[in-house]
Amino acid sequence: MTNLLEHELLWECETCGHEWQKEEPVEETVSGPRGVKDAYGTVLVDGDSVTLIKDLKLKGSTQVIKGGTKAKGIRLVDGDHEISCKIEGASIGLKACFVKKA
Repeated sequence: MTNLLEHELLWECETCGHEWQKEEPVEETVSGPRGVKDAYGTVLVDGDSVTLIKDLKLKGSTQVIKGGTKAKGIRLVDGDHEISCKIEGASIGLKACFVKKA
């Protein structure tokens, strides 16, 4: 995600409001592709379709994305928001804990 707010000790995602420590160590593995799992433990891969399991508010706006909304052709990315996709024509980063594989 490129929409980050920098605080004295924290980073904050402008989209969802998630905060994390600046000094938090980043674990890097060389053993292969990263395993991203949905809310029910199903492994996700690039190109999968996912469905939101709950309503999500977009931070900084009054817009709400309803639970049950489907996103096709997801991409897995590094960072706090593991899923990059388009919903209703807008590019959005999602956390895997809010989706299930469709």
